[in-house]
Amino acid sequence: MTASKNTHLQGGNLQSLVGWQPEHFGWRVEGSVGLITLNRPERKNPLTFESYAELRDLFRRLEYVDEVRAIVVQGAGGNFCSGGDVHEIIGPLTQMSMPDLLAFTRMTGDLVKAMRACPQPVISAIDGVCAGAGAIIAMASDLRVGTARSKTAFLFTRVGLAGCDMGACAILPRIVGQGRASDLLYSGRSLGGEEGLNWGFFNRLHEPDALLNEAMSWAAQIATGPSFGHAMTKKMLHQEWSMGVDEAIESEAQAQAICMMTQDFHRAYKAFVAKERPEFKGD
Repeated sequence: MTASKNTHLQGGNLQSLVGWQPEHFGWRVEGSVGLITLNRPERKNPLTFESYAELRDLFRRLEYVDEVRAIVVQGAGGNFCSGGDVHEIIGPLTQMSMPDLLAFTRMTGDLVKAMRACPQPVISAIDGVCAGAGAIIAMASDLRVGTARSKTAFLFTRVGLAGCDMGACAILPRIVGQGRASDLLYSGRSLGGEEGLNWGFFNRLHEPDALLNEAMSWAAQIATGPSFGHAMTKKMLHQEWSMGVDEAIESEAQAQAICMMTQDFHRAYKAFVAKERPEFKGD
């Protein structure tokens, strides 16, 4: 299917990221996998007002991009992300008015909304420090791979704030359970790699020097699957949090019927009959 036909079928909304480069983090595409690199290693990759907004805008744009079918997020220099930059964010926040503070907290929450709304599965590759907003980015991802030396901390109470930041009180309990989430959000303590794996926060652990390759390999494997089906799975996982069981079953019936109309479903059947491996195209 040509790009023009795809654009037509998506109501003219299809966009491309070919040649695009952000200003405030690294970005490259390998095959169908997009790699985001938080790249301020000298300060453990903290976020700024600008990088928050640019990340939000990228994830919003990914909803209309079909050449990228999975995303990996990593940090440079042996750490994932130390959260909001103390000098470039935390300091200025202490001088802001209430309307400006609310505009900021809504903007940071919009990053999580955009991550959950984008159709591509997102894998965070977490080594070293993963704190504050960095822990939120990891939490908001669909899958997490870490190392034994990973240290994930939702440290908001340690700076005099509530643990309910950027959806943490809604999302984290669904990953690790209410009691364990309460432990992390009240204490602000670090969750180590092995403990995080045992708790289900991490899906897998790898050696630090193998972490990125393993994350990219997993993302590439996902990217070969039915991207429309993956997008529907992600949407249902998110939407069914607020549904009763009967409502969820009906929603899944509708979602699956829609997927049965795709060419990928027909390709899978024909490949099965021919004893071949299907080549999914996302249509």
